[in-house]
Amino acid sequence: MKTILVTGANGFIGRALTKKLTDKKYNVMELNSSDGDISVIDLIKKYSTIHIDYIFHLASRTFVPDSWDDPISFYKTSVIGTNNILELCRNKNIALTFVSAYLYGAPVKLPISEDDPIQPNNHYANSKYMAENLCKFYSEQHDLKVTIARPFNIYGKEQKENFLIPYIIDQVLNSSVIKVKDLQPKRDYVYLDDFINGLLNTIESKEKFSVYNFGSGIELSVKEVINIVQKIENTNKKIYSEEIERKNEIMNVVADISKAKENLNWVPNYTFEEGILEIIKDIKNGKK
Repeated sequence: MKTILVTGANGFIGRALTKKLTDKKYNVMELNSSDGDISVIDLIKKYSTIHIDYIFHLASRTFVPDSWDDPISFYKTSVIGTNNILELCRNKNIALTFVSAYLYGAPVKLPISEDDPIQPNNHYANSKYMAENLCKFYSEQHDLKVTIARPFNIYGKEQKENFLIPYIIDQVLNSSVIKVKDLQPKRDYVYLDDFINGLLNTIESKEKFSVYNFGSGIELSVKEVINIVQKIENTNKKIYSEEIERKNEIMNVVADISKAKENLNWVPNYTFEEGILEIIKDIKNGKK
């Protein structure tokens, strides 16, 4: 039975990952912000005497708009924190999967492949890019197996309502109208359970260093998302858009997921509508 350390285990992705790993009979260790600051090396040194077979490194600040107001905290967690985890991997020869983000900025083409130009357009993405470079350097210089997972827009059960999908679902279920900032931006949405399955597949990856996109391969606008949720709930609420474009907004994003399909034998199992149905069912069951 492998022992796996998950950093950021109490986050949106981390909770689902630790549950799936536990269900598959892995011995799971959790490292959360409540245990201490991951950018402080003494916290990581506590694991130097513990047997660990694999690490999933998820610990991160995740709400992109906050990165404009407090960039330093993003760099501390993503860059220094990742370097500390890589030092643990180097000293104990532990393989690692690092959960990054799509870092491509305004795409030069669609769909976006792993080899396309990296153009971070906010501090969150830039901090992830710097962490990826550390991962590549440690893999090359210290002979570490490192896999980079770049999920596109993840949605799923128990996601915080400051993210778009739960924000829309809440309004469809509970408000008289639906209000959003902008109806136009298109994103590639991948259901949380599908992404977790992809992460598990990286454990068996044979490549020394690799990068994988995880998405659906389909783009949906905010308007299309609202229409799908309303269709599921059989509502026709009025939609109000403030037509406010976020700073450095990217208007269209869709992932090329052919590499994960070919090398990891991974495909998303949920359509967007099926994922939304699962979320709404979970919400309604929780209210009973």
